[in-house]
Order: sequence, then C-alpha cells, then structure tokens
Amino acid sequence: MLAFVSLVALLASSAAAHVLPAGNVTVARTCGSTPSSAQVAAAEAHFSANKKAFKSSTPTTAAAATKTINIYYHVIYSSTATAGGYVPDSQLQSQTTVMNQDYAGTGFQFVTAGIDRTSNPTWFNSAGPSTSAQTAMKNQLRKGGVADLNVYTVGFKSGSGAGLLGYSTFPSSYSGAPKDDGVVMLFSSVPGGSTANYNLGRTLTHEAGHWFGLYHTFQGGCSGSGDSVSDTPPEASAASGCPTGRDTCSGGGVDPIQNYMDYSYDSCMNQFSAGQISRMQSQVATYRGITV
Repeated sequence: MLAFVSLVALLASSAAAHVLPAGNVTVARTCGSTPSSAQVAAAEAHFSANKKAFKSSTPTTAAAATKTINIYYHVIYSSTATAGGYVPDSQLQSQTTVMNQDYAGTGFQFVTAGIDRTSNPTWFNSAGPSTSAQTAMKNQLRKGGVADLNVYTVGFKSGSGAGLLGYSTFPSSYSGAPKDDGVVMLFSSVPGGSTANYNLGRTLTHEAGHWFGLYHTFQGGCSGSGDSVSDTPPEASAASGCPTGRDTCSGGGVDPIQNYMDYSYDSCMNQFSAGQISRMQSQVATYRGITV
C-alpha cells in the first residue's frame, strides 16, 4: 500500500506533463515526468485488485449507457489581450465540441458546466506541476466532485512549468489529493489558438485521457506491459509530427501514431482503441465512481 500511495503522489504531481520550449515555440510534445515500470506495476496491481465495472448487468439503452461529464473551465489570464490568455467563450465551447467528437463511442460525453475567469499573472505565468502557484489556483477555483473535469488554461511562461503544453492528474490520485484533480493546459492550444500544430483542441483530448486513466502509448517502450492496454502496438518512443508507417518495436504492428495518447500533431490524432475505452471505463468506475 505504501508503494501505491507514493505512486499516487507522483501521478498527481507530474506524470503527465507535456513540454514545449520557452516561448511556446512549436516542436514535438515531450513528457516532463513518466512513472517507472515499477511504479506502474504497483498502480496496476492496486487497480487489478480493486477493479469495478462501468456498466451494470442490467440491460440499458445506448443513451443510458453514456455518462455525461461536466467540464468546468477556469481561464487564468495576465491581460485581456489574446496573448494574455483571455480565452473567449466561443473557443471553450468549441473545445467541448471537440471533446464530444473525439470521445464519441467511449461511453462518455461532455457539457460545459461553467466558465470563470481570473486575472492572476503569477498563476498564468508560473503554474506548473507541484508548484505553489498551481496549488493555490486549484484550491481556490476547483468546482464539483470526483466525476467533474476541471480544466485550467494558463500561459506556462516561467519557472518549472515553462514551456509546458499540458498536464493532468490520474483517477487513482483523487482520494489522496482531491483539490489537485484536473487538467492544466496551454491556453493557446484550444481550437483556433495560436500554437501551430497543437491548436485543434487535442491537448485536452490527450490530457483528459490521463484523467480517465490512460498512459501514453509509448509507456514502457518495447518491453513489459507497455501502456497496460493489449490492442495498442508497442512503441519505443513518442512520435513527433505525423510519421506514417513508423515502426519502432518489432512485432505487434506499426506505431499507433494516430492515437490520442501519442505525441503526434493534433491533425494526426483521431482514435482511441477498444482496449483504451475499456480501461477508461474501468478506471473511472473504480476510482471516480462513474458507472451506468
């Protein structure tokens, strides 16, 4: 249990960070911190021992089998100019639309439950995994409960968070740090934003995948249990751009570069696998109490 608690702390703080260089110059997504094979093994052992079902044994209609997730958007800005992070409602509504498109068929749909805006240059510039700025931000602004997705848009300009594209907590982190739960993302990666190649809204699709319990497709490289999903081909390292036909591990098929949990450009991402969908459903049933 101690090993699992230590892993929860790690996952809550930094395991799903994705980095761009200072100034938000567009390059490949890279990860600031990734759980080790031993840490993932401990988490998976806990999950296996406590796994719950997403769907009841009672037959349901297709509509009843879809769970609606509230999204609370928290816009942090340093000025009311576009470059200052003042994201308009229209882009956030477009972001929710993208989420519903990308998660169609997963058993989840999304609604914009609220939008608030906070002028705080310190949070906008300095929020990052495990920083005092992000802790204060989340403690003050988070809404809802374990089944609600809180999304904070910031600038990632300085400090340990400089250049991040986004990061997220995992479902297993919630019980130990409920206020920390949610996604922090670069404001200009929403649909129509200014971050080239990452402005179609797939940053939130990807980060929400972690919030639902998914690892990266390249977790663990070519050996071991990888991302703990059997139908995503093993991948030695994160993809960059949209490298069609890339195959970094022998056997198992070409790399899943179009998967939302790789690091490809937004325009290249278009799928979750059946195994990932099953894992998301089981993870949130187990750790978030979300069932149908």
